[in-house]
Amino acid sequence: MTETTTAGAGRREWIGLAVLALPTLLLALDLSVLYLALPSLSTDLGADSTEQLWITDAYGFLIAGFLVTMGTLGDRVGRRRLLLIGATAFAVVSVVAAYAPNPELLIAARALLGVAGATLMPSTLALISTMFRVPAQRAVAVGVWMSCFMGGMAVGPVIGGVLLEHFWWGSAFLLGVPVMVLLLVTAPALLPEHRASSPGRPDLVSVALSLVTILPVVYGLKELARHGWRGLPVLAIVAGVASGALFVRRQRRLADPLIDVRLFARRTFTAALVLFLLNGLLMGGTFLLLSQWLQLVGGLSPLRAGLVLVPQALAMIAATTLAPLLARRIRPGHVMAVGQVVTAAGFLLLTGVDSGGPLLLVLVAFVVASVGIALPSALVTDLIVGSAPPERAGSAASMSETSGELGIALGVATLGSLAAAVYRDELGRTLPAGVTAEAAEGARDGLAAATTVAGDLPAGLGAELLAAARAAYTSGLEVTATAGAVLLLGLAVVAVVVFRSVPPYATPGHDAVPVGDGASGPAVPETTESTTGR
Repeated sequence: MTETTTAGAGRREWIGLAVLALPTLLLALDLSVLYLALPSLSTDLGADSTEQLWITDAYGFLIAGFLVTMGTLGDRVGRRRLLLIGATAFAVVSVVAAYAPNPELLIAARALLGVAGATLMPSTLALISTMFRVPAQRAVAVGVWMSCFMGGMAVGPVIGGVLLEHFWWGSAFLLGVPVMVLLLVTAPALLPEHRASSPGRPDLVSVALSLVTILPVVYGLKELARHGWRGLPVLAIVAGVASGALFVRRQRRLADPLIDVRLFARRTFTAALVLFLLNGLLMGGTFLLLSQWLQLVGGLSPLRAGLVLVPQALAMIAATTLAPLLARRIRPGHVMAVGQVVTAAGFLLLTGVDSGGPLLLVLVAFVVASVGIALPSALVTDLIVGSAPPERAGSAASMSETSGELGIALGVATLGSLAAAVYRDELGRTLPAGVTAEAAEGARDGLAAATTVAGDLPAGLGAELLAAARAAYTSGLEVTATAGAVLLLGLAVVAVVVFRSVPPYATPGHDAVPVGDGASGPAVPETTESTTGR
């Protein structure tokens, strides 16, 4: 094995990392404040239920669909250039969204925000891989990058609540404008440019196939989570999988593919992607169930539910920052395994939750689970990007983000479906006498529906139905938490076995960038060009 030593990052790179954190923070804020703004904007614009769904979903659909394309485009045209183009578009469209006079224009603006947002995450992550070539420093930088995203999710509900209490709903979208202006001013001076020296032309057929693969799958998973098993969502997923097979086949034949499928031959890369997807599945589904539990069982308002989750987000930030430091002395695979075991312990605590029990137990369980899931998150992301050659870092970053998006959608669908099945079965056995068949059928649609039905019944009977529905929902949460704990323990074993060849970051010689599998860092090829951009 030959080695190429790499100089460590200096002050300019660490200041540049703060610049790269800006779009990450913004995307997290944008995701978390919309749900608070949805009731008021729906009233002002007269949006019906279908339009409300598209207002919330158009953004996520287009981000998921364009991540792969934008990540590879950044490798071709320049990662800093694409970041600046995306930031400009995001700022302009945010103003359009804030002042949208009708639901149709707002839906279109949200879709364009999704396309612009898809340029930001892969570009920032790929630039981190360019600026921080020493694996130990890169791991810390990725941890900081992820912490900013989690911090945005934590403060988003609080900032959104304050804005919506004093201003109109459009103020939530205007949050992005000053952030992007600051990025546009500072990025040219602090961020390097990086692109492939012989990038080739993007294959438009591959772009179309990637969209036809990802969009139907994400749509199908979301619809299955909302409405249960239906024909159209299943057909959409099947069509997406079939398109994905064609996409992979085409990539193998192209001299300059949209995605280099040869990356999947690297065990570290593939295992890290799968682990990221499954962790996203578990936390995405569980977070949805717990958020609803806090409001519909715990009786908290959306704002109060967001506030009580702040400690969980802060714990995730601390654990994400700590993980790369632990990995300097302990094998990253072992750090990941410990995180999976800690998350399993948090899930097992949830199995002791009672519908009438203390709220504190739920919050402690969620904090423990969040600390555990954060430990492997930064390390897995670093392994995904670090396992790819530098000229493919944008493509690898986009696959990392797509894996996370699909994991969350899959978790909402699978764990949501499991919890719904347990809820319907449990409520069917515990319905109080006197509830009509029509009311019972409505209550089986979910806890929110049961709350509405209970309000239309006589006070005593309604209270009994609501208590039974809350207990049934809690049973669904307990079953999914148990299933998640079992899967997490299995993932802990996988992390130890699959990543056993990845040494601690402080191991002598590890700060060199090896040529080979890329487990501890990418090789430096002669086919890339990098400029400081000064």
